Amino acid sequence: MISQLWHRLQLMVAQGSGARVSTHKIQVKLLDSETPPNVDRIEPYGFSYRPHAGCQAYIVFPSGDRSRGFCLVAGDKQYNIELLDGEVALHDDQGQKVHLKRTGILVETPLDIELRGKNIKIHATNSFQFDVNGHGQKWDSQGVETWQDDDQPRPHHIHNPPEI
Repeated sequence: MISQLWHRLQLMVAQGSGARVSTHKIQVKLLDSETPPNVDRIEPYGFSYRPHAGCQAYIVFPSGDRSRGFCLVAGDKQYNIELLDGEVALHDDQGQKVHLKRTGILVETPLDIELRGKNIKIHATNSFQFDVNGHGQKWDSQGVETWQDDDQPRPHHIHNPPEI
């Protein structure tokens, strides 16, 4: 009886590799070459992801029944990024990331960024700076500084922006 219970407990949790991944299901190959037939992917509310085939998958099987499983976590260590203690990041395999760093928030991508909204406001308490291919401006409490290509920055000129 104890050996049967121990066997069931051993069947409750497994680690494997995702062979095929869809929105709601994942086909996994477990470490012992077993391929369970019906594994659901579970995602936290408001957070969706679709890992590549070959991802590491961690599956639970209620009551040790391998005919019905739930993938709690699917990840891929080759895309991990370095974080300091307490940092959080959302990232993908294309080098896109939102990184909550100890010094601020970094949004980075080699692709386009698009913002959509009825009204979009950006408010900076100290300064706001932007540049596009060497042309840019810096807005701060002294005024606006502008530059183009390798030119020297033009001196500040007074501005009175509407406060948000």
